[in-house]
Amino acid sequence: MSATLLRIHPDNPPLNRIQQAVEVIRKGGVIIYPTDTVYGIGCDIHNAKAVERVCRIKGLNPDKANLSFICHDLSHISDYAHGITTPIYKVLKRALPGPFTFLFEASAKAPRQGGRQRKTVGIRIPDNPIVLQLVRELGNPIMSTSVREDENTLDEYVTDPDLIYEKYRSMVDLVIDGGFGNNVPSTIIDCTNDDFELIRQGAGDIEQYL
Repeated sequence: MSATLLRIHPDNPPLNRIQQAVEVIRKGGVIIYPTDTVYGIGCDIHNAKAVERVCRIKGLNPDKANLSFICHDLSHISDYAHGITTPIYKVLKRALPGPFTFLFEASAKAPRQGGRQRKTVGIRIPDNPIVLQLVRELGNPIMSTSVREDENTLDEYVTDPDLIYEKYRSMVDLVIDGGFGNNVPSTIIDCTNDDFELIRQGAGDIEQYL
């Protein structure tokens, strides 16, 4: 099996190409796609087998993997996360779409991991037209993790879609070429204690939105 390489214009993604990618996700496929930071590997959050496959590709334990949910707007977030107070919501509204992952307590609707209810969810709304349109057309979030060059190195990311395709073509079903990606990941902010605790400094500066 070899993945399809699908080139999509990064600023004006044609709907027919987006729908082609959505069809792959709906059938339980795993895809690679651009975000506003590094390229991501993802699938439908409600397809447990596809989520396990994403974890296998990354060498992660599905029971413990901290995968993010990519949503297309703030309305999705309250479906899967608890404890979003008005002050936090106002910051999210200013900061998103943007290069952040916000951690919240998981709601009962958040998909289980390895048969167990997850405790937290990481929410992303990337400032990237391709992935936002993808999630909008799909109708629910995508489970996501980053594409790395070397799993033993925390900050080595592949930025060239052709190189990503060469590396992952036998592991995934579709690679979207949306132009060169960045090599700085999202900033991770923990909001589970009704505050904004910096877990990882990445491409986003949360201070300017507080």
